[in-house]
Amino acid sequence: MKNTSNTRRSMPPWKYNLWVGVFFAILFSVVMLIYIATIRIEYTWSWYKVPSTFLSREVIEISAEVEGRVTQLERKNDQAVITIKNETESKSYTVPAEDIRVNEGDLIYYGDTLATYRKWRAGIMVQGLWITLKSSIFAIILGIIIGIIGGIARISDNPALKWSAITYVELIRGSPLLVQIFIWYFVLGTMINQLLESYGLKEIPSLWYGVASLACFTGAYVTEIVRAGIQSIHRGQTEAARSLGMSYGQCMRYVILPQAMRRILPPLAGQFISLIKDSSLLGIIAVRDLLKASREVVTTQLNPFEMFFTAAALYLVITFSLSMFVQYLERKTATT
Repeated sequence: MKNTSNTRRSMPPWKYNLWVGVFFAILFSVVMLIYIATIRIEYTWSWYKVPSTFLSREVIEISAEVEGRVTQLERKNDQAVITIKNETESKSYTVPAEDIRVNEGDLIYYGDTLATYRKWRAGIMVQGLWITLKSSIFAIILGIIIGIIGGIARISDNPALKWSAITYVELIRGSPLLVQIFIWYFVLGTMINQLLESYGLKEIPSLWYGVASLACFTGAYVTEIVRAGIQSIHRGQTEAARSLGMSYGQCMRYVILPQAMRRILPPLAGQFISLIKDSSLLGIIAVRDLLKASREVVTTQLNPFEMFFTAAALYLVITFSLSMFVQYLERKTATT
């Protein structure tokens, strides 16, 4: 809002309105070009299929678990009790009365449908969106922890800490994220899960190896961001804190890091936005994130344009919300 106000003050109203019109004209032209292109390739838009991928009302079947004859069918308000009896046993089922498929006296075999009812369920896109949010949030939290520790180690006088941080940053930043995901899942994941299995423990799901790869990748960049933020604080702040009797840890915690965090919020926001978009790579290790869910829908409904536009819009909503949240934090922590 502030940038818009500054722009209005810097140019006459007629010129400002002219350029606003140019923007909307460009936007309209892009939309029309996409529409004309789809007509040329004879693509049939089917947006009506998209809502069912978010929320659907599925038919749930209640099946018989024994063979026999229906000896009793008693309705009680919205429920019904179906009793099936044979020579050796009797079993009763309490089912919704809205769609009963049997009558009293019918002969029932194992697996026959006794009744059905409809239940609202989250669609595959909601499930994929939740996995994307879940993996991104955990990766961001772990990335911040790794980055703060790595950033402090990066400027440490201890050569073991400093060289370890430098090695970690250079190795991670010098290799593609896709390769790192493969290493975490196929190499480290296989070894860790086999070790857990040998001790009779439960295997770690593929999602958490994806989160670990994203966190390590992001942590390397956050390390450099934190290092730059700490070094941007004047050395006099450290000297003043130490002269007051603070230890190195207290100086970092109460003096340097609070000031550095105000300066590193914008680059951190950019890094975390990139992380959310990079989480789309987790689909290659059988994690049903938002993009993988979109691809699965495309294979069944054959509507790639609608689903990929929908996925792009959802990613935009997530990243834009994060950007607005960081801008709010910037305003709250701004110095007067």
